[in-house]
Amino acid sequence: MGFGDLKSASGLQDLDTYLLDKSYIEGYVPSQADVAVFNAISERPVKFQNVLRWYNQIASYSEEERLAFPGVQKPLDQCGSTCGKKATADDDNFDLFGSEDEEESKEQERLKQQRLAEYAAKKAAKPALIPKSNIILAVKPWDDETDMAQVEQKVRSIQADGLVWGASKLVPVAYGIKALQITCVVEDDKVGTDFLEESITAFEDLVQSVDILAFNKV
Repeated sequence: MGFGDLKSASGLQDLDTYLLDKSYIEGYVPSQADVAVFNAISERPVKFQNVLRWYNQIASYSEEERLAFPGVQKPLDQCGSTCGKKATADDDNFDLFGSEDEEESKEQERLKQQRLAEYAAKKAAKPALIPKSNIILAVKPWDDETDMAQVEQKVRSIQADGLVWGASKLVPVAYGIKALQITCVVEDDKVGTDFLEESITAFEDLVQSVDILAFNKV
């Protein structure tokens, strides 16, 4: 007999009663029995004081740490009252120093290492997030006679790994002069604002200055 359906109030009540005088599902340290019961609970059990105390304790460990808990996960119906009865029946044979069968210990260690390896492989398979930024530049010409179409052509001719040019428009500055406002997305590790400013101002016959209007992480 286990705790029943831990997604129901009756199952959680059974578990709450069981944990009245216990810190963990089995023994005196968190084990795979705790992981099995923890995973069977669908939401934080705020209405059950003893379950909530135990749940918060197990939730404080990371997924990797829970995978490394000792023991072997058993079916849920083999935990709870059954585990408690088994512990009582075995009290006379309890080893104060926690000695255990050598073969069982090797199997537990093998399963532990297997779970850690599976977790590491799963984590490594996730694509790494590439930090990017969205930058809006204002490219100012020397005067109102500057060919702004040529200015935009020169700016867009700047190519680099991790640089993508976006939308652009002309915005009034003063005395009939218009600046080229252009957007780009850059990979932070590859392209910086210094590179953009130096590359654009290199067209010194057309460009007077470059201002950074906006810099936002994507």
